[in-house]
This record gives sequence, C-alpha cells and structure tokens, in this order.
Amino acid sequence: MKTNANGISINYQIDGPEGAPWLIFSNSLITNLTMWDDQAAALKDSYRVLRYDQRGHGGTDAPDGPYSFDLLVGDVIGLMDALSIKRANFVGLSMGGMTALFLAERHRDRFDRIIACDCGPNSTPASAQQWKERIDLAAAKGMDALADATISRWFPPEFVATKNPVLDKVRGMITSTPFKGFAGCAQALSDYDLRPGLAGIDRGSTLLICGTKDPTFAGIKQIKEAVPGANLVELEGAGHISNVEQPANFTNAVRDFLKG
Repeated sequence: MKTNANGISINYQIDGPEGAPWLIFSNSLITNLTMWDDQAAALKDSYRVLRYDQRGHGGTDAPDGPYSFDLLVGDVIGLMDALSIKRANFVGLSMGGMTALFLAERHRDRFDRIIACDCGPNSTPASAQQWKERIDLAAAKGMDALADATISRWFPPEFVATKNPVLDKVRGMITSTPFKGFAGCAQALSDYDLRPGLAGIDRGSTLLICGTKDPTFAGIKQIKEAVPGANLVELEGAGHISNVEQPANFTNAVRDFLKG
C-alpha cells in the first residue's frame, strides 16, 4: 500500500489485528521492508505491525538528494499522521536504528518503546569518506558493484559460507535499491550526531540490540552508556543485519522487551 506523507509517496505494509498496539519497523540502508518478514510473521498475532520502506528504498519515492535524518524522521511522523497512529512502538536497524533514536529524542509523545539495533552514535570524517567512495562506485558501476562488499561487511564469513538462502534475498534488496535513494540516505549517514540528545530520552523506554561481530558494536555500547536505563541485548556471533542472521533470537529480544 502507499500513502502520501512529508511530500513523497511512502510504501508500507500492515499485518495484525485492528486495535492491537502499533509496532513499526524501519529498514536499514539498501534494504526494504521485507527484511522484517520473520519479525512480522512472529509478532503479528500480538501487534498491529507496520513496516515501511525508508525514503528512496523499495516502493517509496526516491527524490533527488541529499537526504538528512530530519527528513527521515519527518517521513515517519508524516506516515503515522496519514494512518492516524497516535502512539506506537518502534524498531529500527542500522539507518533505521538512528531514525528510532532521533524519534525518541524529538517525538517522545508519539512512542511507548524504542528498539534501536546495530547502529552508532555519530558520523565521523572517516565514515563520511567511506560513504563518498561507495556513492562514487555505485554512480560509476551501478548498485550491483556494492553487493559483494556489502554482504561481506554485513555478515561474518562463517555465515556467508553457509550460503543461507537469506543471503540471496539480501543481495536482491541491495541491487534493486534505486541509486538516488542509496546516495541520498548515504549522505544522511555521512552527517549525523545523536549524542547531544541521548541523555534526554525517557528512562527505561529504550532497548538496544546488536550482533557482537557487528562493526557498530563499540558504538552501540556508547549509546547504552548515554541513554538513561537503556538495556543492551548482545546477539553472540551475529553481524550487522542481526535480525536476518539470527531471526529467532532477535524477535525474542523484541517480544520480551515489549511485554516487560
């Protein structure tokens, strides 16, 4: 389904019974809402599950960039308003995780519980340079040129070696992402800083989930130290896209926190 919000057409999917608590899932860079298939299937009996494609991804419009987290946060609030959602729980991973924490900082009246996964507290000059190099590569050779390196960065080598079918699904999401959407969101990831607002997030409202083999692991520990009462669930051996690699463990962590 699609609706207009914050100046673009946003693609979304809803599962679960009317009247159940809302649970929103936000995707990472160069993926789409199908990254949450396992979580939606497991949680739709208890929650009204809303998945959406971030700006420039999946079936959502990909206007010219650059984008910013101000825009990505505005997309969420606009989508919630368009669907008459007053309050929700929110889960995001990587880019979606930063989106989740910015929402917790700026729109605490709209959210009950926030679950931010496999994400870091801020960009750096070094990370901005890496994004520029990836944008330049995709501009020259297409999104296919990013696939192998991204898979290797996102998943530990022992998981890649299993040739799990989910790796083909992830590869398909990477290569089908519009270049303008990738570049626009990569520019948002090149210039953000969550740190000034982390201490102001409501105590006990935040869960962090991260794979212990994810490069963002050190960064998410910094976020835990800064957010009052935040809990961190460590998924032993998982890489960056931890919900895809360890779906049952990830989903159990989400379910336990929302119940608690």
